[in-house]
Amino acid sequence: MAFFSIIIPLYNKENFIENTIQSILEQTFHDFEIIVVNDGSTDKSEEKILQFKDSRIQYYIKKNEGASTARNYGIEKASSDFITFLDADDYWYPTFLETMFSLISKVPDQKVFSAAIEFDTSKKTIPAQYSISKTNDDFEIVNYFKASLKETVLCTSCAVFHKSVFDKVGNFDTKIKSGQDTDLWIRIGLIYPIVFSWKILAHYVYDSKSLSKNTKFIKEKMDFSKFEEAEKTNLDLKKFLDLNRFSLAIKSKLAGENELFIKYSNSIDLNNFSLKKRILLQLPATFLRFLISFKTFLANLGFGSSVFK
Repeated sequence: MAFFSIIIPLYNKENFIENTIQSILEQTFHDFEIIVVNDGSTDKSEEKILQFKDSRIQYYIKKNEGASTARNYGIEKASSDFITFLDADDYWYPTFLETMFSLISKVPDQKVFSAAIEFDTSKKTIPAQYSISKTNDDFEIVNYFKASLKETVLCTSCAVFHKSVFDKVGNFDTKIKSGQDTDLWIRIGLIYPIVFSWKILAHYVYDSKSLSKNTKFIKEKMDFSKFEEAEKTNLDLKKFLDLNRFSLAIKSKLAGENELFIKYSNSIDLNNFSLKKRILLQLPATFLRFLISFKTFLANLGFGSSVFK
């Protein structure tokens, strides 16, 4: 049995999947299995996958049902005690698995592990910024909600989970059309601390237009209602959820969804926010679009990767 099961949900990533697979095969730690779940691709993704002749690669084809269903399918097929995911357009640096194995060996009582990431912009690559106080050059054991106020410390392409975590909290919620990963991270964060490595071990493509154009599924975003009882007594969770509500309120305003904007903004405790964020909630959509364009310009120069954080 392999030490790691690596799950790749694949849908129409013919221009990226070769680099993604190659980044796994070039890992310095070799005891793994790769589970590629082709989620009904209609491009040449399958052709790219079949070029690889490594016996550690398992290839499955299913009808298109979304990345979360594909990841859940991969979890069912995984034979290892430790499960990790890699999106088909991201890649790891060569020591990702070696570093995760080292962390698991150092703190074997822990169940969830992650590492720092970096983003591409149109101008340069920039590291993600985290709300974590650095006390150790190697790793920190952190509360998910406190550690994720700037950038989430759990990402689908840079985290490792003991399989018992999914037995405890469940898999990705496929009823949620957008935001299934955040929903899972919250459920994990309510139970497990996160072992976080300061090493930058995964590379993400940064979509500079994501906040301004990703309004198609705004009505299908998770609304956090399942966590209403928990946030009454968990102030770290409340602050984390309010930051997410803030982001969704802004997106709702940009999409012209006034009822959704009111729904999200009315659930926010403004005491959790700076004066800047309170002002942003009051600005008209036209001015918000201008600020997005300006912040994107700064991000392309390397001054932060987040528009409103």
